[in-house]
Formats: sequence, C-alpha cells, structure tokens
Amino acid sequence: MRIRPYRDSDHEAVGEICVRTADAGGDSRHIYPDHRLMPSIFAWPYTYLEPDLAFVADDGERAVGYVLGTADTAAFVKAFRDQWLPRVSDRYPPPTGEPTSPSEVMIGLLHDPARMVVPELAAYPAHLHIDLLPEHQRSGHGRALMNAFLTALRDKGVPGVHLGMLSVNTGARAFYDRLGFHELAVPNAGPLTYLGLEIGPNARFGD
Repeated sequence: MRIRPYRDSDHEAVGEICVRTADAGGDSRHIYPDHRLMPSIFAWPYTYLEPDLAFVADDGERAVGYVLGTADTAAFVKAFRDQWLPRVSDRYPPPTGEPTSPSEVMIGLLHDPARMVVPELAAYPAHLHIDLLPEHQRSGHGRALMNAFLTALRDKGVPGVHLGMLSVNTGARAFYDRLGFHELAVPNAGPLTYLGLEIGPNARFGD
C-alpha cells in the first residue's frame, strides 16, 4: 500500500469509497439509490476545488481509501457555491419543500454549503474527510493518510483543522483520539461531534 496524491483517474474509485462508507462508516447503497449523490456532497467537491489536499491509499491496482479537505472552510464554502453547485444542480435541483426521503435530506445539505461555517470552529479553519474501504481499515493506512494531509496543511501555514463525525461512530472517534484530536464545544450539533487539532509550524507527522 502506498499513499500518493490524488489523480483525475481516481475519480470513480473515490466516489465508490465514499458510497461504501457513508452510513456511519458502512455501506450506504441501500439508503441512497443514486450512488453519485454522496460523493457529490462529501468527496468530489474537494477533489475538484482543492486537489492538492487530496491523497489516496493505493493498493497497487486502485485507490481504496482517501483523505481530502480544505485549508480554509469559509473560502471553500464560497467556491462550493460559485463553482461546484452549478455543475451538479441539474442532477440535484434545490429542494422545494420538506424532505421526504434520506436522499432529499442530503440534497438539502448539498444546497446549504454555509452550514460548514461554524463560528466555534474559527480557530480551526481547515476541515477534512477520510474514508477507507472496510477491508483496508485498522491496518495503519488511515494514519498514513492523515500524516500526508496534516503535513500538507502545516506546509500551507494552516493553524488548525476540524472535522465533524457522527457521534455513534465510536470506532472513528477512537482513531481521532489516538491522533491527538480533541472535542470542540459546538451548541446544537445534533448527531455530530466536532473534533479539532492544532497544527504548529514545527509539527511533525508520521515521525
């Protein structure tokens, strides 16, 4: 297994990884019939807008895991609205009423990128998503992906990074705790727990 920068040829593999891990770390294909929906919200906007912060775990044949994100959440939200939404709005038009299915809930999130800007997280301007296919988890690949991503943030001078995770995903929480993330107090977070990590200019990852 090697960790390398994202390439355009990884597009479909990244989408599959996203779909197969989008149900609190498990396969979401039975929940969202359109298998391009979840990647269009949580994966492909990042590879399109900030490909220099996308890394994949490559098993020698294809990508089997990824980490991706943004160095500046506020700037990303603007780019998402101005550059990404026009690319997908024909397939996923803005909702016109209360959602009646899990897919409609997600389409609502797609059209509300401002939800990503949370005042309590201002000291941690970067954010990330990391996913590995189940058969490649718990083998050190997640840590290697995080090392690559965090090093890239450090080299950009980013002071901190945050993430939002489903609170029920206790396995993911243990992983982030081992990496040094700590819980951030965010009122009315619903099913999410927010975690943050400070990144100093001399921070070392993977040493």
